[in-house]
Amino acid sequence: MGSTTKELDTELLPFVRIYKDGSVERLKGSPYVPPSPQDPETGVSSKDITISHNPSISARLYLPKLDETAQTQHQKLPILVYYHGGGFCIESAFSSDHQQFLNSLVAQAQVVAVSVEYRLAPEHRLPVAFEDSWAALQWVASASDSNSTDDNNIGVNEEPWLVNHGDFKRVYVGGDSAGATIAHNIVMRAGAESLRGGVKILGAFLTHPYFWGSEPVGSEPIEGHDKALPQVVWNFTYEAAPGGIDSPCINPTGPGAPSLAGLGCSRLLVTVAEKDELRDRGVVYYDEVKKSKWEGEAEFVHVDGEDHAFHVLLFGSENSKNLIKRLASFLK
Repeated sequence: MGSTTKELDTELLPFVRIYKDGSVERLKGSPYVPPSPQDPETGVSSKDITISHNPSISARLYLPKLDETAQTQHQKLPILVYYHGGGFCIESAFSSDHQQFLNSLVAQAQVVAVSVEYRLAPEHRLPVAFEDSWAALQWVASASDSNSTDDNNIGVNEEPWLVNHGDFKRVYVGGDSAGATIAHNIVMRAGAESLRGGVKILGAFLTHPYFWGSEPVGSEPIEGHDKALPQVVWNFTYEAAPGGIDSPCINPTGPGAPSLAGLGCSRLLVTVAEKDELRDRGVVYYDEVKKSKWEGEAEFVHVDGEDHAFHVLLFGSENSKNLIKRLASFLK
């Protein structure tokens, strides 16, 4: 009998293996869970929707528990478009880690949330995730305009949770890790391009943003800097990136990057964690935003003693609860 062992082509440890038959094995990531008609802990409802069939983009929507008056009178709530982390190659809007995080955030902030299921590398290398995420935001914005047309094959949005309860004057984007990188790129694009219905992004939060560059900053190691995991992941997920690791997509303060004065939002919250190897990039980013001619309001949170994405990975810890509470207050 022939061997059933598949032959390895390449791997990105500790995240992904690619085999010569084209199959992909993801080595990390929390399990998928179904949406909940009503989460028993928070009362938040969730459901899955399709944004586009071609390309394939979907999302998990969240709605906080509303009293009977709010339901019948269509109480308007802020809208959060959320991008999950995972190095552009693992995790999902449908994962248990992000489900429990967003249940908590949505309940505390009283927002309608759209958690975007963008396509992942290596099957879909960057910039696909950026394009999917922009298309999802345009789909959300289209619900603000009853005369909206089906542009760019993403459909006309008549989703009742957004139409009935979304306040399109209070639209936020946010994300953790690679999702925060996406959120940055989204608000930069929104500063240069219009959203459907004339919608504007009020604010963005970037939690432990995945930024990097060819030159070390802060406490980043000088020796072996080009072999550090953030660079290896970027080279794997965006092989054709213009500028490589100094692409403005991942190094927004690097040489040739557009001015951060072009951020297309009015409010910004950047959060970092003491033990995170990406911490200093977040600090530099916040400092450069403050030094730019951007006219918005920037806020910064540093959490001592914690590592990357602790608020999701160590959900339920005291520091996780405190950070989620801080994010919720930003969205009010």
